[in-house]
Amino acid sequence: MTENPHPHANPDCRAVSELLSRVGDKWTVLLVKALVERPRRFNELKREIGGISQQMLTRTLRTLERDGMVERTVHPTVPPSVEYALTGLGHSLSVPVMALADWTFAHLPQIHANRAVYDGAMGEAA
Repeated sequence: MTENPHPHANPDCRAVSELLSRVGDKWTVLLVKALVERPRRFNELKREIGGISQQMLTRTLRTLERDGMVERTVHPTVPPSVEYALTGLGHSLSVPVMALADWTFAHLPQIHANRAVYDGAMGEAA
């Protein structure tokens, strides 16, 4: 048994930290954003979320399904089609996620400009 390096750490803080790292993950944010409008199939999600590998998409969907934020529905067609949708819990997560995504897109030019100024100043200081 591994000894806890912080034996007095609040277990609730650890649980919150773990969940925040999961829901704050870029792939989770992009998946929630893609599913907020309507359910989607796997390949549709993969196309919409550019740059995500099949393995990462599968892993993120499974994690969100395990946490009860996404539901997976298999339709009895030939071949079977699988659709992913946000649950009520997932839709409640979409509110802060969409606010964060909107904030990011609104401030991205300013952040890029700030980085350029900072990087220029740090280059001069070296």
